[in-house]
Amino acid sequence: MAEHAQNRLSEGSVQTDSQRIPVLEGGCFTGTGQVDARCDRFNPAEEYKMNNKRRGVALIFNHEWFDWGLQLPERRGTNADRDNLLERLSELGFEVSCYFNLKTEDIDKTILDASTADHSDADCFLCVFLSHGEKDHVFSYDGKIEIQGLTKMFKGDKCPSLVGKPKIFIVQACRGKQCDNVIACDSVDSMMEPKNEIQVDAASVYTLPAGADFLMCYSVAEGYFAVRNARKGSWFIQDLCDTLQKYGSSLEMLEILTLVNRKVSVRRVHAPDDIEINGKKQMPCFASMLTKKLYLRPK
Repeated sequence: MAEHAQNRLSEGSVQTDSQRIPVLEGGCFTGTGQVDARCDRFNPAEEYKMNNKRRGVALIFNHEWFDWGLQLPERRGTNADRDNLLERLSELGFEVSCYFNLKTEDIDKTILDASTADHSDADCFLCVFLSHGEKDHVFSYDGKIEIQGLTKMFKGDKCPSLVGKPKIFIVQACRGKQCDNVIACDSVDSMMEPKNEIQVDAASVYTLPAGADFLMCYSVAEGYFAVRNARKGSWFIQDLCDTLQKYGSSLEMLEILTLVNRKVSVRRVHAPDDIEINGKKQMPCFASMLTKKLYLRPK
C-alpha cells in the first residue's frame, strides 16, 4: 500500500516528512498551491528607486579629540577625511552636515532628530563616524556609543519614511593599544610619507548586522591594522573618496566597495626600524543587507 502511494507521487511534487509540496520550475508556490506573485519581482538586476526629489541626508560625526578621562590619543588627519567626504558626498547630491567632537548626548539627539525627520522625498540616508572604536562601540567626545543603537533608530518601526530605502553607515573607527603613538613610516605603494605623519591602529571594532536595506562599511576587518596619515587622512577614506570621485555615479555600490577593498589591501606600512608595524596591511570590509542594486547616478 505504501509502495502504491509512493508511486502516485507525480514529477510535479516532492514528498517531505510531513507533507507533499507541489513544485514548479522557475516559479514559487504558496501553501495553497498558488504561484506567489512576489517571485516575479525577484529580478537580479532590480535597482533601488533613486528618482526622488532629494538624494538624502548625510551626517558626518568627526572626532579628533576626546575627554582626558578616556585616555584616547588625538586622531590627527581626521579633518582631511571629513573634508574629503564632504566634497565627494556633496558631488553625489547628498545634503551633508558635519559635527565635530560631539558628546554622547548631542550625538543621541542628532541621531534622534534624523530618524524622526521625514525622508519621504529622499532616495536614501547616509551616516559616517570618524572616531576611535572598541568592540561594538564607537567613541564620542566623552564616552561610548553602541553601533547597533545607532542603526536601530533607522529601522522601519522607528523611521517609516526610510522603509525600503538604502541606509548606509560608514565607520572609520579603530583603537590600538600598542600603536597609538605617531610612528615614522611610509606607504610603499604611493608617495613617500613624511616622517611622523602616519598613525597605525589595531582593529577592534566588530562588524555588526543591522537589518534589511542597510549597508555597513568598516575601515578595517578584525585582525588587521588601520592607517591614518596626519595630512591626507586614513587609507580607507582616501581610497573610498577617490573611488567615489571616479566611479560614484556609474558603478554599483558594492562594486565600488569591492574596488576600495582591493585598493586598500595592496598598501603596506614601510617602517624597517619598527618590526611591530613594518609590512602591516589594512583590509576594509562591508556587510550588505541591501536587497537590490544601489546606484548613485546623477539626478
